[in-house]
Amino acid sequence: MSVRCPTFPGMTAHAVLPVLLRGYDDAWERLDRRLAGLGDEEYRWEPVSGAWTARRVGDMWEVDRTRPDPDPAPVTTIAWRTWHLGSDCLAGYLDRSPAGRPVAVAGTQWHGTAEPALRDLGTAVTAFRAAMTDLGEEGMWSLLGPSWGPYAESRWADLFVHALDELVHHAAEIALLRDLYGWRGQTASR
Repeated sequence: MSVRCPTFPGMTAHAVLPVLLRGYDDAWERLDRRLAGLGDEEYRWEPVSGAWTARRVGDMWEVDRTRPDPDPAPVTTIAWRTWHLGSDCLAGYLDRSPAGRPVAVAGTQWHGTAEPALRDLGTAVTAFRAAMTDLGEEGMWSLLGPSWGPYAESRWADLFVHALDELVHHAAEIALLRDLYGWRGQTASR
């Protein structure tokens, strides 16, 4: 069975999946390089009072989260951002796919130290990429389906673009937090 791809004026018949994969790979490689050497103190560093992070709750770690999301959104730590990107977004998207959830933590559970957080983030990034590759060019244009609720009529390509946006903007935010951590307590000279 062939999936009918949507067409738009001026759109060509070139494959989209390789372009999305290249952007995804570039964004991940850049973030992975920026995360090199991340220690536990920096991972949970709160740049402002009341920042959302991962906190010990009993014998486990959970991230701060409320629904609906507050407005304005709180400042978040690298711990929170790695949870959001790895567990909430990428692994969460795979919950409703044939691939299934690639990490054991779920909901607001996350890691209190950098090493397992970075391992699970890498696992989620890799599993999401593999799931998109497994769909192939035609599968990217399939509808997400009823389990996606209000997004049921969206396509896997739409989800991939959204995931790429999440990866890029959270990677930039993590990079900025690393820069700020390195400069804390210092003043820049002109």
